[in-house]
Amino acid sequence: MKLSTKFLLIMTAITAACTVVCSVVLSNGLSRIRKNENIEILSVLSAVIEKYPNLSSREIAEIINSGGDAGKAEKVLRRYGIDSDSFIVPNGRDTYREVMITVLSVCLGTGLLEMLLISIYGFIKTKREKRLTKYLARVNSGDYSMSFRDLTEDNYSVLSDEIYKTTMMLRENSEMLKRDKENLKDSLSDISHQLKTPITSIMIMLDNILEGDMPDELRNEFLCDIKSSSEHICFLIQSLLTLSKLDADAVEFRNDTVKLKSILQGSVDSTQAIAEAKGVNVSLECGDIGLVCDRKWVGEAITNIVKNCIEHTPRDGSVMLLAEETAMYIKVDISDTGCGIDKKDLPHVFERFYKGGGSDENSVGIGLALAKSIIEKSGGYITADSEKGEGSRFTIKFFKGIK
Repeated sequence: MKLSTKFLLIMTAITAACTVVCSVVLSNGLSRIRKNENIEILSVLSAVIEKYPNLSSREIAEIINSGGDAGKAEKVLRRYGIDSDSFIVPNGRDTYREVMITVLSVCLGTGLLEMLLISIYGFIKTKREKRLTKYLARVNSGDYSMSFRDLTEDNYSVLSDEIYKTTMMLRENSEMLKRDKENLKDSLSDISHQLKTPITSIMIMLDNILEGDMPDELRNEFLCDIKSSSEHICFLIQSLLTLSKLDADAVEFRNDTVKLKSILQGSVDSTQAIAEAKGVNVSLECGDIGLVCDRKWVGEAITNIVKNCIEHTPRDGSVMLLAEETAMYIKVDISDTGCGIDKKDLPHVFERFYKGGGSDENSVGIGLALAKSIIEKSGGYITADSEKGEGSRFTIKFFKGIK
């Protein structure tokens, strides 16, 4: 319950209690005055009956009920020095005074109690405001360790809870920024290492070409190597730019219902030249399955995985793409008969620039990371399973209704 609501209820209860007390006191006082009046009237009647015993009960009743001129009676009494106020109800004035004193005492006590409650409420309010101010000052200074949670349900508790949530969010953002800085540092180091080797190689070969006479055969070999290194650099830069866009959510996925087989066949066609050069057979098995996705991006992800499997499969080996549909998801298995992945390398295969023990010397270590990022952005997830020397299997699942 809110503190202001509690305070209002307490003040209402006190006011109601004071009203009841005052009503009871006034009622009792009026009853006492009425009782005194009746006693005095009966005393007068008793004196009249004693003075005039011949009056009948009927005559007395008629006298009481008939009334009379009160002013005339008062003048008669004053001739004999009798004050009607003290004669008729001698105790009424004292009773009235007692009633008024009691009512004033109750009202004064109520006012003092309300002032005390207001002071207490102001003290509590000021104290909690100071705590909030102190807490915010520590948060602004970068200290997120202080816990500030209240168990009561009032305005300040709601504000404290929102501040706590904001603090937790700021703490998470701060930790995320630290991790991003570390990742950026590592990424820049890896990028620098990846670019340094091919650029150095290109510079050396260009110097050799420009220095003087060189056999045409060697010159052509150098030019082919320069072209290959340049293509390697372009691939690396393009992949890094794509990853950066995905990380920044700057890529807009255009989801349409497409035939999964056409996407898989496109990946097979794109890697056909590499597979033929290595003597690897690539096969595809997929039924009439529709997938809601961005054809271009999902195709690029699967192509990277197929390319990775071909690169790690020896001559006369095979790469198999198998797709199936269930009531819950659409699954794509991409398996190879290659060298497999060591157990210590398996948890890291989707990390950027990670190169396991069996990786090719020309491998960049970015293709699987890019594929994982694309698939997750498309609402799916990917896992890897492998045994050393027994090939590898990559499983992609797209759950229906989740995008």
